[in-house]
Amino acid sequence: MLVNLGIGIPTMVANFVPDDVKVFFQSENGLIGTGPIPEQGMGHRLLTDAGGRPVTALPGACTFDSAMSFGLIRGGHVDITVLGALQVDAHGLLANWMIPGKMVPGMGGAMDLVTGAKRVIIAMQHTAKGKPKIVNKCTLPLTSARPVDLVVSELAVIGFPGGHATLLETGPGVTVEQVTAATEAKLTIADTISEMRL
Repeated sequence: MLVNLGIGIPTMVANFVPDDVKVFFQSENGLIGTGPIPEQGMGHRLLTDAGGRPVTALPGACTFDSAMSFGLIRGGHVDITVLGALQVDAHGLLANWMIPGKMVPGMGGAMDLVTGAKRVIIAMQHTAKGKPKIVNKCTLPLTSARPVDLVVSELAVIGFPGGHATLLETGPGVTVEQVTAATEAKLTIADTISEMRL
């Protein structure tokens, strides 16, 4: 699979891939074959993730320009994108950018990724400054008219089958009640709720 990792929490995904899982990570700035974050002092200034932080390159990695990178994204060649979010609404609509100079610098490649990737996963904190990030309706500008497939936070895994926010898993030691209390959107509770594996 070709998997794009967005800025922030999503960049940590590469550090948790088991050795027997074969996946190619893409950074939208033009790198396929991204590996884990390098040890202190071992980073190379030309090998960075989409946020400009150092990454490693695995054997067989390749670099290319931004036009090629977005050609892959817009052409539907990215299997999964893992992005951060400011808000996700009850139907899976995503808001992950804001006016420059306010919360984040701009939309970056998120609009293309949500539209072009085959599957969209959001990796984020469940709340921000005590306020829910999974809301009834986004108050920030939407990234795309396409809903995301899955939200993964420290409290829960939430899917959107049939366009409804559905609690699928809870975090280790987290109760369903804790998840619903930290979520503004009304959650459908799956018949079987399992606990996330670390």
